[in-house]
Amino acid sequence: MDIQLYAIHVMPFVIIVYAIFVLFIRPPKAVWLGALAGGLVMALINALIDLLAYYASWWHYIASGLIAHLPLPFYLTPMLIYGAVVYMLIWRFSQGSQQSRRWLVWILLIGVPLIGFGRDLLTIVTNSGYLVWDSALAGPLDFVLWLVMFFAGYAIFKLTVQRSQPAPA
Repeated sequence: MDIQLYAIHVMPFVIIVYAIFVLFIRPPKAVWLGALAGGLVMALINALIDLLAYYASWWHYIASGLIAHLPLPFYLTPMLIYGAVVYMLIWRFSQGSQQSRRWLVWILLIGVPLIGFGRDLLTIVTNSGYLVWDSALAGPLDFVLWLVMFFAGYAIFKLTVQRSQPAPA
């Protein structure tokens, strides 16, 4: 039931926020598709590590309606918001000759994994979510998970965008 309520109430909001960012950023098709591909990689790594964590007894989810011990609708947020939107913002802020906006790129590159881990840590400390850490390794592994999934998605994004751009003459 928890997962169904999330899917009904939160997923449309996430999709609307994503659509608003796409409308305002106006990325070219290659950047848009690259950002989606990077976000998808991020969500897949997240789901696979969550499944591994369940079977290794590092952490698990306690929501009702899990599919194969995974909260599948939860992965839409890393895919679209922490992934695709952030990658498009990084692309937008790194365009042009204005060095004054490069610091925003660094804030996003450093801040998003820290915010993701901080959110998970706050959920555990306040016991206010569906995530339960079962091991002392859960915290460090969760931090590494955020680094790996964010930068793996970013690498896919960069590769996709670079391949779509014409070679300099």
